[in-house]
Amino acid sequence: MCRHLAYLGPPVPLRSLLYDPAHGLLPQSWAPWDMRGGGTINADGFGVGWYPGGGDPVRYRRAQPLWSDTTLPELAAATAAGAVLAAVRSATVGMPVQETAAAPFAEGRWLFSHNGVVRGWPDVLVPLAAGLPVRDLLTLDAPTDAALLWALVRHRLRAGEDPARAVAATVAAVTAAAPGSRLNLLLTDGATVVASVAGHALSLRRTPESVLLASEPLDDDPGWRTVPDGQLVVATATGVRLRDLMAA
Repeated sequence: MCRHLAYLGPPVPLRSLLYDPAHGLLPQSWAPWDMRGGGTINADGFGVGWYPGGGDPVRYRRAQPLWSDTTLPELAAATAAGAVLAAVRSATVGMPVQETAAAPFAEGRWLFSHNGVVRGWPDVLVPLAAGLPVRDLLTLDAPTDAALLWALVRHRLRAGEDPARAVAATVAAVTAAAPGSRLNLLLTDGATVVASVAGHALSLRRTPESVLLASEPLDDDPGWRTVPDGQLVVATATGVRLRDLMAA
């Protein structure tokens, strides 16, 4: 399992999401509250993506634990953004620990992350993978379930599907092929975040100007609420909609 978050709102320093909160991504990397049998720490890499000045996102990814990186704290203190997606990784046994396996995955304006596991990987997803262009399979970021999930979502986005539909349809297809999988996905273009809650935890905190989605609350703010399992979240900085994931 992994931990991830997405923020939309007025620009904030990256460190206010990663380092400053009592239970931000840094402490979650070694002391997560809810891994649901998927490991005990998130030490197999991390990544953060943000949107500077209306352009495509910038990413910073590493294959090492977040706590061991000595460069990011200064960068995170000096960099502010109004749209952020970040994650820390706990690799499934047998999957590689490498920089390109760490979320966020990206193409154009899109950033993507997966918190969970595909049961029976890789055999169960062979039929779904066969529906992708061969080039996409040859250029996967990494031989991992998360990278293939990103390829499946991205294929739908390229075909013009609405992002909420692309996420929901991918979750439905993978759930049918691999029952019992945990498929909490995050997808953003810097203006909207789509999140699925399928087998793992997700919490949400809203203000009049911002929204923050995270695997676990970053602090003890009473504004945090748990998103029920089986929900699809579509959020902007000023509004949040929830609907049944499998009916989306």
